[in-house]
Amino acid sequence: MKRLSIILFIIINISCQKNKEEYLKHLDGYWEIEKVILASGEVHDYNYNEFIDYFNVNDSLNGFRKKLKPTLNGSFEGTNDAEAFNLQIENDSLNIYYETNFSKWKETILFANEKELKIINAERNIYIYKSYKPINSN
Repeated sequence: MKRLSIILFIIINISCQKNKEEYLKHLDGYWEIEKVILASGEVHDYNYNEFIDYFNVNDSLNGFRKKLKPTLNGSFEGTNDAEAFNLQIENDSLNIYYETNFSKWKETILFANEKELKIINAERNIYIYKSYKPINSN
């Protein structure tokens, strides 16, 4: 009976895991930070964001991340910098490898769908994003 329980647990656990390749189709787009859960357990909620993150991913799993400032007319003001990245699926994880003129670092996508994005960095801080919805000033 114990052996059957272990086998059943493994099957359920494997079947419940998301295919990391599915996350790829959701990353591309506009994301607004909702909260950050620090490694210490402290939570920082963001009720208002002056900037949003724009992820652009191409077919070769390369892309860039850029900070954008939404305007009231629905357009964006961009910053002059963008962080180039490469996506890789490794050890059942979808990792983002960034490289700028000043630094290199890695983040891991924990979850992604059309409404939510969760990313963890090397310091074990978890960033939770929601899909950006433009402010309607009409």
